[in-house]
Amino acid sequence: MPILPTVPADGALRPEVARIRGVSKKFTIRKDSSIKERVVTLGRAGRRHKKEFWALRDVDLDIYAGETIGLIGHNGSGKSTLLKVIGGIVDPTSGTVEERGRLAALLELGAGFHPDLTGRENVFLNASVLGLSREETEAQFDDIVAFASIGDFIDTQVKFYSSGMYVRLAFAVAVHTDPDVLLVDEVLAVGDEAFQRKCMDRIREFQQQGRTIILVTHSLDQVVELCGRCVLLHQGKVLFDGKPSTAVARFRDLLEERRVAERDAAEPQVERPQSAVTGVSAHVIGKEEGSALQPEDDLEIRLTVTSTGLQTWGCRVQIDDTMGQKMFVTGTDWLDTPMPPLDGEGEVAFVLKKPALGGGKYFVNATLIDGDGNDVHNIMQATSFNVEFDPRATGYLRIDVEGSASGSR
Repeated sequence: MPILPTVPADGALRPEVARIRGVSKKFTIRKDSSIKERVVTLGRAGRRHKKEFWALRDVDLDIYAGETIGLIGHNGSGKSTLLKVIGGIVDPTSGTVEERGRLAALLELGAGFHPDLTGRENVFLNASVLGLSREETEAQFDDIVAFASIGDFIDTQVKFYSSGMYVRLAFAVAVHTDPDVLLVDEVLAVGDEAFQRKCMDRIREFQQQGRTIILVTHSLDQVVELCGRCVLLHQGKVLFDGKPSTAVARFRDLLEERRVAERDAAEPQVERPQSAVTGVSAHVIGKEEGSALQPEDDLEIRLTVTSTGLQTWGCRVQIDDTMGQKMFVTGTDWLDTPMPPLDGEGEVAFVLKKPALGGGKYFVNATLIDGDGNDVHNIMQATSFNVEFDPRATGYLRIDVEGSASGSR
C-alpha cells in the first residue's frame, strides 16, 4: 500500500500504518433467538423482531508508526468493534481501512485457539494465522513457551487450560510474531500481577523499538501512563482525539453525567428537609467554568444551604477520588469559622490553596451540621472537578521533585 511519510500532530516525520476513512459498522440485533421463533415471525412481523445497531459511525483516524494509542469509552461505544475493523476481523458496513506492515491482534481470550488441539499445536496454528512460517515459529517456540510459563502443559489440549493459561499463551504468541502493529483488547486484565507486569514490560520494549500499539482498556491510569495519544469514542463516534490526560478527563465527565442521570432517574422524589444543603459547586479561581486545576491554582468549593432557623450550625466538605477513597476533609467548625444564625438561605465558601492533588477526577461530598457537629443533611458526590495530570509522575499527590544521577568515568 503506497502510504507516504506524513507529519502527525507531534511534528515527527513518520509513515502511516493505518488510514481509516468514513468507517461505519451496523449490526442487526434479533429478538427471536430460536429457529422456531424466526419461522413464526417470518413474513408478518419480522421487522419488529430485529433492531439495527450502529456500533461505529463515520470514523476517521490516521495511525502513525511508533504511536501507542489508547481507545476509551463507555461499554458499547465501539472500541472493540473499531479494533476488529482495524485488525481485519470485521468488515465495515461503509468506509475504507488501509494498512501496512505485519499486524498481531490480541482481541479476545484464546481467539484463534482450537480447544481440541494441544498448546504446541495451537502455537503453530495461531502463529501461521499471524503470518509466521513454520521455520520462524520453530525458532521462536522456546521463547514463546518460556514467556507463557506453560511448562509441561504445552502438550495438553487447551480446553483443559485455565483462563490465565489461555491468555498467557495467546499473548506470548502475539508478541513473538515480530508485529509492526499490536492490537490489544482488555485481555491484559486477565492473569496474575506477575504476568501483567511481564506484559507491560514487553509493551514498553515494543515502544522503545518504535512499534505501533493500539490498546483498548478500562484502566484510565494505564492509558495516561502508557499512551502518547488517546481516542475517546462515544456512541460509535470519535468524540476526542489527542492528549491522553484530556481524553481521560472528558471521559470521566461523561461517566459522571451518566451517573447523575441514572441516580436522578432511580431515586424517588423526596421532600427536602427544612435544613439542607441545596447547592454545591467547585471551580478553579480566576478561570473558566470546568477548567482543570493546575499546580498553582486555588480551588473554591461553595455550598448553598437553607434553614427555617438554625442558631448554631456549620458545614463540612470531603473530597474523594474516583474509587471513593477519602482524600481530604475540612469543616467550618474545625476552621473556627464564625457562623451567623441561619434563617433562610446562606452560603459557605472553602478556598483550598494550591491543593497538591494528583491528576484525575475528584468528587465533593457536602454536609450541613448542627452546633454539636451532628449531621443534619448531606449530599454524596454533590459535584466534581478535574486536576491536570503531572507528566512527571502519577499517584494521589502532586509533589515537586528533582532527579539527579552520578556515575564513574
